[in-house]
Amino acid sequence: MRLESVNPATGEVIASYEATAPAEVDRRLDAAVAAQEDWRRLPIERRARVLQAVAAGLRAGEADCARLMTLEMGKPIREAAAEVRKSARVCDFYADQSARFLAPRDIPTDDPVSYVRYDPLGVLLGIMPWNFPFWQVFRFAAPALAAGNAAVLKHASNVPGCALAIERVFREAGLPEGLFTALLVSGAAAEALVGDARVACVTLTGSEPAGRKVGAAAGAALKPSVLELGGSDPFVVLADADVPKAAQVAADARCLNSGQSCIAAKRFIVARPVYDAFVERFAAALAAKRVGDPLDVATDVGPLARPDLRADLHRQVLATVAEGGTLALGGQVPDGRGNFYPVTLLTDLRPDQTAAREETFGPAAAVLPADDEAHALRLANQTPFGLGASLWTRDLERARHLVAHLDAGAVFVNGLVKSDPRLPFGGVKASGYGRELAEEGLRAFVNCKTVVLAGP
Repeated sequence: MRLESVNPATGEVIASYEATAPAEVDRRLDAAVAAQEDWRRLPIERRARVLQAVAAGLRAGEADCARLMTLEMGKPIREAAAEVRKSARVCDFYADQSARFLAPRDIPTDDPVSYVRYDPLGVLLGIMPWNFPFWQVFRFAAPALAAGNAAVLKHASNVPGCALAIERVFREAGLPEGLFTALLVSGAAAEALVGDARVACVTLTGSEPAGRKVGAAAGAALKPSVLELGGSDPFVVLADADVPKAAQVAADARCLNSGQSCIAAKRFIVARPVYDAFVERFAAALAAKRVGDPLDVATDVGPLARPDLRADLHRQVLATVAEGGTLALGGQVPDGRGNFYPVTLLTDLRPDQTAAREETFGPAAAVLPADDEAHALRLANQTPFGLGASLWTRDLERARHLVAHLDAGAVFVNGLVKSDPRLPFGGVKASGYGRELAEEGLRAFVNCKTVVLAGP
């Protein structure tokens, strides 16, 4: 079996890669186990220095890594470069903070000494998606390695070049041989790996169906798992919001990564008193987004990563219009090469219509009117997902109260939902479970071990 990299802007094959043979997969798992046994014994400070070297390598190779991302999955080059820098920051963050996060914690009890220590789990399997091909790998690998684990990567099949480039960055930074390895295997093979006795834990970022399969396999093997799945994030604009600012941020939020982001705002829920003003400004901001060659630094929106993704998005748009939604902008598949789709705006929607009910993975925005604050919150929560939410109001005390009523793993008030190494990241409901990043993300990949010394 061979894996091909196909440029989504042109449809041309960039490169072809031989899949990792079963015997080689077996050898690499053995090597990961052996490497982890040595790695876990190193002082945290030594592990931190390697992560710092990884960060330096990413920064030195920013241009090449960004171009590879753009060629393989179509990310606008400005965003690709920013993704490389963010990947370097998460390595620096865990290099700086892992000693503090892993320090034993004394807990007074009736015994003379009692504490909790944090030991690595072993070999971690990361099953990662194509939409942020560097960031989402480093988001799990940096804390996993800092904690003393080994990391095995099964990347999405359309970004094999990125997988191998990441492996090379780790190797050139001085990571021991076998401690981080990329396997070019199918999704079915990766699912089988979850049950392998050499794999101690699995983390997946991907779709809800993939999460169900991997979560079930991990449960059957009695292994911990972290799942970061889809999202249909609400962007709630209340009557007292700063409408011009909200509309501009809404356009940026929907077009992030050409709309292919789990935490991109997708459902725009707007109070009726400001509905018309918001829609007018939102439409103008979306129309100003430049769709084109992702290698051009002036491009805001590139192609979708695969033809089937564009076809599915267009199906959702057509279905929503057929159900009575208003097509205010876009909605036409362009002629020519590549998986391009115009920035699209659907307005006056009901929560039962397709674009408001399903997750849309592309530059199509769904706007729903809300009668009042309570109605807006009900609409926001009327989804199986619960990843992020954005809430817009000038009354910050009111916002502090309202965030408790939004079913989401993160709520950003008057801002765009984003991930930050310093803050835990993850969702509820069908958006998955567990947390990545921050202290919580590192603790997901360790054994929290209780130790009691009762005396001689």
